[in-house]
Formats: sequence, C-alpha cells, structure tokens
Amino acid sequence: MMAPETRHEFRRELLVALGLSIGAAVALGLSRFAYGLLLPPMRSDLGWSYVEAGALNTANGAGYIVGALLSAWAAGRWGARAGFLAGFAVSVLILFATAATTSFTALFALRTLGGVATALTFILGAGLAAAICPSQDPRRRSTLMGLYVAGVGLGTVAAGVAIPLILGDDARRWPAGWIVLGILATAGLPLAWWASRAVPVAAGRGSALLQAAELRRLAPTFLAYGLFGAGYVGYMTFIIALLRNQGGSGAQMAWFWFVLGLMSAVSTMLWGRALGALHEGRGPALVFAIATLGTLPVLLATGPVAMFASAFLFGGSFLAGPAAVAIVAQRQLPPAAWTAAISLLTVGFAFGQAVGPILAGAISDATGNIAAGFWVSPALLGLAACASLMQRSSAKG
Repeated sequence: MMAPETRHEFRRELLVALGLSIGAAVALGLSRFAYGLLLPPMRSDLGWSYVEAGALNTANGAGYIVGALLSAWAAGRWGARAGFLAGFAVSVLILFATAATTSFTALFALRTLGGVATALTFILGAGLAAAICPSQDPRRRSTLMGLYVAGVGLGTVAAGVAIPLILGDDARRWPAGWIVLGILATAGLPLAWWASRAVPVAAGRGSALLQAAELRRLAPTFLAYGLFGAGYVGYMTFIIALLRNQGGSGAQMAWFWFVLGLMSAVSTMLWGRALGALHEGRGPALVFAIATLGTLPVLLATGPVAMFASAFLFGGSFLAGPAAVAIVAQRQLPPAAWTAAISLLTVGFAFGQAVGPILAGAISDATGNIAAGFWVSPALLGLAACASLMQRSSAKG
C-alpha cells in the first residue's frame, strides 16, 4: 500500500496527466480522428474521390512528420511547455479555419499546417507526461502515460457525440462540425495550461538528437510504429465511409463512434498497468495484434454485430499504441533522451499516417470497392505486430 503522502502525490500526478491529456484529445481526437466523421458529408458536398478524401489525411500526416522532426528541437530551444501550448493554440485556430473554406487547396494547406501543430502538441505533451513522475516504478509511470493517451479517446467520444447532432442529415452543415470541434478544443486550453505549468521546467529539456547506438536500439520499434501508423489511420479515415457503404444508418454511425471512443479512453488507462509488466517489444506487439483483429469483423461480415465487435476490439487497443512505444523508449534510453526518442518514433508513425490513407483510397478508387482498400489496415497492423517482436531489452531495461 502507498503511504498517505505518496497517495496524495500520486493523485496530484493523475490530475496533471489528465490536464495534459486534453492536448492529446485536441491533437488526435478532435483534429485527426474527427475527420473520419466529417469525411462522408465533405466528400458528398464537395464531390471528392476517395483519393482526394484520403489525400487530406495524407497532408495531415505529412505535416505531422515535419512537426515530429521539429519537436525535439523546439523542446531544446524553448522548452516542452512552451512548444506544447503553442501547438495546442495553433491546432485550435486550424479547426476554426477549416470551417471557413471549400477550396481543396486551402483545406490541403490547413490540414498540413494542422499536422505540424498537432505533432508538437502530442509529442511534447507525451514528453511532459513521461516526466510527471520521478518514481522509477514502471507501472506508476505507465499508468500516467496511459491516462495521457486516454485523452485521445475522450476527444473521440466528444466528437462522436457533437458532430452527428450538428450535422443531422444535411451534408452541407459540415463547416459547423469543425466550428464545434474548435469550441471544444478552446474550452480545454486553461486546464492544459495549468497542467503544463505543474511539470518541472527541467523535465521538458533534453537532447534534441539520439546517438547512433540509441537509434539502432529502437530500430524494431521504429519500423513497427510506422507500420502501425499506416494501418490504424486507414481504418480511422475510411471506417465510417465503409459502414455507410454497407448500409449503416446515421444513428448506428453515431453509436459506433461513441463506443469506439469510449472503449479507447477506458481501455488505454487499463493498458497502462499491463504494458508496464510487459518487456522488450511484447507490449506493442500485443496491442497491434488486437488492433489487427479489430479491423476484421467489418470486412468479414456486415450489420450491427460486426460493427460493434470492431468498435470494441479496435477501440480497446489502438490508442495503447503510443503509450506502448513510449514505454519502450523509457526503458531503452536515459531520461534526457526521452523527448528525442518519442519524436523519432513519431516520425516513423507519421510517415505511416501519410502513406496509409492515400494507399487505401487509391485501391478503393481502382477497384470501385471501398472494402478492397480497407484490407490495407489489417495487413499493415499484422506486420507491425511481427516487427515489434524483434525489439530486445537494453542493459538499462
């Protein structure tokens, strides 16, 4: 049992992680994943092909690569706290700006810039979350990291509740969806600011680059995380379009998204402790394998049972991916290298995110069948699970 003083300290750490998790909610739940909800009405209203629809998420992924490359440098130059808050603020502005244009070129540019901002927010927020707890207890640190990543699920739930209510059956109302996302993000900024101030200033600084030996040590996880990025984002981009193509109703889509987000938020907090007990690459491998299984029900069957089985399995696993690889980095490297390591891993992840949607969209357009492109997701996620098993512990871990 924890001593009373330790329990009080841990409760405060949980509050700080919760505050930082709002940044994760904005970076991925509201800015990236909610696009899957808004894609069908935008595609219908603006007359896009599947390649064009996927290209906007590819643009976001390309921007994410740039942000990932800049994040460790920004943390060393200005500190993780300032970079986190700047990325958060710009992400909010991008959400509002996306509602103001129907130009594909302008939307492409906004999604690219939004990718840069959300990468800074998520990566530097993860670095701050990793530094909350001075304890060497891996399960305690894993719980805090899991709570941080769970913010993405909470953002997904918020989007899943708000957007269907705003859109109704009118595809032309998609700009209002982006405005609502911007309002939700703005509401969370004060708590995120407080939480970032609660992490010691020194915790946000460290090496901007990894040494060659550190790069080699993380190579299997880097490869696996890139494959995971490509596989999971294909699912999140096109799942609503696939389900609508299978005859799903608007109410079913809303409930599907709600279950997906709720499962991701709840399970990520539970995954934290489990991942703390798994060594080498077994934690990410387990997460990626379950995510692979989660993509299959909607490809092998249609109807509510397949839909919600997918929401349960995929939602219960995919958000544990960032926490799983962050834990690997913590075990492989010294604290001064954590932000740089998370940045590097996210570069691989972002490359995958850039490739996944346009690859799936191209296959769907070429075959005239969205399900054909959707098979990219389980294939890449399965490869990610296999690659993770190549990761070995360092002398540190």
